[in-house]
Amino acid sequence: MADAAPRLKGLVEQLLGEPLPLRIRAWDGSQAGPPGAPALVVHHRRAVRRLLWRPGELGLARAWVAGDLDIEGDFYTALDLLSGLIWERGEDARSLREALRDKEVRSAIRGLVRLAGPLPPPAPPEEEVRRRGHLHTRRTDRRAISHHYDVGNDFYAIVLGPSMVYSCAYWRDPDGTLEAAQHDKLDLVCRKLALAPGMRLLDVGCGWGALAAHAAREHGVSVVGVTLSREQAAHARKHAADRGLTDRIEIRVQDYRDVTDGPYDAISSIGMAEHVGADRYLEYATDLHALLTPGGRLLNHQIARRPRRDETAYDVDEFIDAYVFPDGELQPVGATVTQLERAGFEVRDVEAIREHYALTLRRWVARLEADRDRAAELAGPGRTRVWLLYMAACALAFERNHLGVNQVLAVRATDPGGSGMPLRPRTWN
Repeated sequence: MADAAPRLKGLVEQLLGEPLPLRIRAWDGSQAGPPGAPALVVHHRRAVRRLLWRPGELGLARAWVAGDLDIEGDFYTALDLLSGLIWERGEDARSLREALRDKEVRSAIRGLVRLAGPLPPPAPPEEEVRRRGHLHTRRTDRRAISHHYDVGNDFYAIVLGPSMVYSCAYWRDPDGTLEAAQHDKLDLVCRKLALAPGMRLLDVGCGWGALAAHAAREHGVSVVGVTLSREQAAHARKHAADRGLTDRIEIRVQDYRDVTDGPYDAISSIGMAEHVGADRYLEYATDLHALLTPGGRLLNHQIARRPRRDETAYDVDEFIDAYVFPDGELQPVGATVTQLERAGFEVRDVEAIREHYALTLRRWVARLEADRDRAAELAGPGRTRVWLLYMAACALAFERNHLGVNQVLAVRATDPGGSGMPLRPRTWN
């Protein structure tokens, strides 16, 4: 009998203690659930084994990346419904030990084991990274950056478009083009830094070189860009050469901790500080402060999480850590401001732009979905599935205020405490 879907639906509802808001379509062709709702397509019973072996986010991610699970219908609606069942339970969820005391839960698990077949499940997909060694050493940071960024510039071109900017755009018009919004973001950064001809800019985590080229061409500065990704560096150098800017742009494969040729008049750090780590953040801020000339400005553009009840607990997003940004850590914006000030900076402006990131991510998802077959040829179907899931889930997280992104403008004060800032610094608006 083709009855896997209704059995699976009933057991999951018994386990959760609430109705399942999605349809289920199972490997035997059976279906169950609310008509018209998005469907969770379970291609193989090993998807259930993965979830039983690693309940929650990581098991679900493994099944998705391996292609054992799919979504039929609106992707964002399905993720939103799933988030209520898995991600948003958070600190209010019962521990597994407490849950297993419940006879209904134990009965549901026994039923799922019978339905899933022999345990354990297959090995995790090859795209999964295992954490090894100490966090945020030069070696482990190089490995983490390479995992995320050295997957092929052609793949990133599909997602990002011609601008090759992999950070939140700045949308003056929500119906505008991604290219225009990224151009406006680059120019906003340059204007906040008050770049002028003859100045020297350090771009920490320079990516594919778009900001370096914009700053050199439009604002007449000399730029040193540093990245740990060799593929990014190769693209950034070609990008500069194609625009006749090699005399004003130097791209290095270098750790920011190894930059010693200051002082710089300004420093940009756009979407890089998420890789630094909480324990290293004061070191990061202190290093950048030392590289700036007195009166020099830092523009730190960084994703932030919301504060937790217990800030002493170490907590990471299992899916992001295993498949997307190994060793990445997010902090509340207040912690970032505090660490910058502890390093000697004076924070002069904080602009929250989280809605802009939701718009940006939806555009990236649309680009990847439109050219998904080509992306899979370039980077593999598993990695393509990783990027679709993480970008769509992050778009929802920004829209629902679970994540934020902030541009923090800080200055290295001059003796005896001057900042060089105008009385009305928001002249960039």
